[in-house]
Amino acid sequence: MAYEQITTRIEDGVMVLTMNRPDRLNAFTGTMMTEMISAFDEADANDDVRAIVVTGAGRAFCAGADLGAGDKTFDYKDGDAEKIHRDGGGLLTLRIYELKKPIIAAVNGPAVGIGATMTLPMDIRMCSTEARFGFVFTRRGIVPEACSSWFLPRAVGVNQALDWTLSGRIFPADEALQGRLVKAVHKPDELLPAAMAAAREIAANTSAISVTLTRHMMWRLLGADHPMAAHKIDSRGVQFTGKSPDAREGVTSFLEKRAPKFPGKVTKDMPGFFPWWTNPTFE
Repeated sequence: MAYEQITTRIEDGVMVLTMNRPDRLNAFTGTMMTEMISAFDEADANDDVRAIVVTGAGRAFCAGADLGAGDKTFDYKDGDAEKIHRDGGGLLTLRIYELKKPIIAAVNGPAVGIGATMTLPMDIRMCSTEARFGFVFTRRGIVPEACSSWFLPRAVGVNQALDWTLSGRIFPADEALQGRLVKAVHKPDELLPAAMAAAREIAANTSAISVTLTRHMMWRLLGADHPMAAHKIDSRGVQFTGKSPDAREGVTSFLEKRAPKFPGKVTKDMPGFFPWWTNPTFE
């Protein structure tokens, strides 16, 4: 599919999604949001895509919301005082949260506002030495968006999250690493290869079904109030996967000392209990 503000390509089982408004530092728009969500839909529907890498064109990752409308940028008047405007950043991060494929952020430059918060539901975050981060909402007279008040404390702890969000200050890559916002910092020309290597590691060596289940087990259980919730889904998951062709291939390929060729497809072979979080009677 042709896009206006992003590009996508698939290489070695990895979809590379690039925000592509370099002249505007990849500032976020409604069009970009819609196109990114569409690309994630495509990735989930394509069994040839095993992982996703997100990066930015030019010298920025994403400089935040496009402020071209000036002081009316965040004024969502619609004539109905009781109607709540759904935050576009939140629609994007909720779609990322629902992904069946693992997703890696390769933050190549400034990531401010939605440019920072869109990375929070991504599974792995890496950045360039040129990256700068900012949860700048208090400095713009608004509040954190894109579900970041849920994601950020879980990623870095509430004290670190409050330090960055209350001040709204811009901070460098080494602070992001120290604060556990990113996994690693790379030289600019080494960032995308490192992200691709991490994505290929998943694509080449793992069961797509196991990866999808594992991703959602980790995210969905963040709010569980007792390990019994994990025990229930662990038990279902092991029972289903343990007798699957993927499990047989995983064991056989290990014993035969060869690379695995897992046959399972996320589009058609997921267990009947998936997605379990939508079933109120799940036991």
